[in-house]
Amino acid sequence: MTNDLHLMPPENPVAMPPQDFGATFQDAQAPETAQDHRVALWRVLALSPAMVATVALVWVMYGWFSDQGISVIEGTLLSLIAFNFFWITFTLSTVLLGIYALARQDSTPTRTMLKGTPEALNVALLMPIHNEVPWYVLGNARSMLEELRARGGRHSYAMFILSDTRDDAIAAQEQASVQALRASLSPGLDLYYRRRVLNTDRKVGNIADWVSRWGGDWQAMLVLDADSLMTGRAIARLTDALGRDPGAGLIQSFPQLIGAQSVFARMQQFANGVYGAALAEGMSRWCGREGNYWGHNAIIRTAAFASSAGLPKLRSLRGREQLIMSHDFVEASLLRRAGWGVRFLPRIRGSYEESPPTLIDYILRDRRWCQGNLQHLNLLGTRGFKPLSRFHLFHGAIGYLLSPIWFALLVMWALIGRGEDASVLTYFSETNPLMPTWPEMTEARHVLIIVLMYAMLLAPKLLGVASLPLTGARFSEFGGGWRLTGSFLSEIALSILYAPILMVQQMIAVFRTFLGLQKGWQPQTRAGGRYGLGTLLITHALETVSGLALWAGIFAGVISPWLVPIALSLALAVPLSALSGLTVSSRRARWMGTREVFAEPAINQAARHYRRELKSILDGSDDVATPAE
Repeated sequence: MTNDLHLMPPENPVAMPPQDFGATFQDAQAPETAQDHRVALWRVLALSPAMVATVALVWVMYGWFSDQGISVIEGTLLSLIAFNFFWITFTLSTVLLGIYALARQDSTPTRTMLKGTPEALNVALLMPIHNEVPWYVLGNARSMLEELRARGGRHSYAMFILSDTRDDAIAAQEQASVQALRASLSPGLDLYYRRRVLNTDRKVGNIADWVSRWGGDWQAMLVLDADSLMTGRAIARLTDALGRDPGAGLIQSFPQLIGAQSVFARMQQFANGVYGAALAEGMSRWCGREGNYWGHNAIIRTAAFASSAGLPKLRSLRGREQLIMSHDFVEASLLRRAGWGVRFLPRIRGSYEESPPTLIDYILRDRRWCQGNLQHLNLLGTRGFKPLSRFHLFHGAIGYLLSPIWFALLVMWALIGRGEDASVLTYFSETNPLMPTWPEMTEARHVLIIVLMYAMLLAPKLLGVASLPLTGARFSEFGGGWRLTGSFLSEIALSILYAPILMVQQMIAVFRTFLGLQKGWQPQTRAGGRYGLGTLLITHALETVSGLALWAGIFAGVISPWLVPIALSLALAVPLSALSGLTVSSRRARWMGTREVFAEPAINQAARHYRRELKSILDGSDDVATPAE
């Protein structure tokens, strides 16, 4: 690596000390900024319906079981159902808040941050990469730089490609791509590159290295992922928002998914593009200045980050030092602890990213996220963290812990069966005193709970579609009412099929983390691929066995037929996983299409052109595609 390309400006170091989780910290640079008094009301409105609905459900179910007192198993069942139901209802109430804000055309959070003349900022666009496809990443980089140049404005920008690539062959391609790109960039555009000798602390260390060595010359940094793509307008609006709010340490955009070519990726893209707006709007209201950070497509005040968000190592139970994996949540919490605002502005459109193309790729990424998010449970007691920061950390962990709870509920529902005479279990009786007392859940009550859970999971999606006109979108932008309806029904059907598989896989991820089987933090396989039958069978063995067991119970008449959708999904986990990676044919290219599918953003067209152009240069070909291709 001694001959690596190194194209960087002169260093201007900034101190970035690791923070102490055992002591409070207030950054003297952070200005006193009052929280909007309406945020407290938004939080009450988000949490209260979820709490009331959960208490009502527990009260009704308590009445079902309380004839002879509540047994331990009945109490466990009630607790599991209540815990799940609260988080489902909380999502629904957040969506309803978002719809209310959209219906009132209330743009207060965005308007207050977009008024007045912003301070002119020097902004570094940071793109950390690790064994990525060079021409793809740099094609995106060029399209963003060219849009910013064409747009102009008071702010100045430069792109930094921060390589942690370990593969020397890929690194050589990176450096050839950088040199080719710098030779073809429009005048006035700055593109820098450096490759670290050691990728100490992975992405956390990569960003920290840049801040501590070059951060002094840049008032803000916009952190991108390797698959990030942002329009010049979106970048400028984020920069303006930071320039107008001296108390903001970080402002997060709402990335939209684009580029989905497979069945599974198209399903995720449709859900993000159609259902996400109302949820994001509601979240932005109850977050206020105590939002979260998702690790990319966000602008950060460099000085605030350096002084307040340096990450220490954690101590494991065995005394070993551990890197904080899901660093973004923790960095947001540290910024807020130090007095800086963390904002979420979902109405800034033009922020894009891509999604894993197959179910297995999604599972592999989810295992890494699970490891990082469960680590946050160790940080809930950090001194000085704001209550909502603790909530974000807890909520991130709960997103994974809910899956074992769902699986436990599934097992209990299956064991309870269809009544005392047909149950898998023998209930407590004088002739069988060693068996525990199981809940006497009648068929009607059993079905009612399952239907209620399904309805609460479906409601946010229905509301998301209904609220599209409130976001300024038209159904015609999604192919018209009939096409949108067909796409909606397709997404619902696929979600029902894939949800039980994801539940089991997240449960596996939780146990892998707790047992120490999840090692390291391998880079994401963005291109995905086809997986052989052996890999599919090994990956989905538990789902397949569980599904076949459910079917056996259903045919024997001891398990409710209302569990057929779950049994079908689990039994067909292997073929469904294979289906997930199938490419959407050109004839059905607009199936489950979002606005970005029916009217491709200009920046995506430009990025595709620059990728092909750069790839042709690397391949030694003169065949350069046009943006329209």
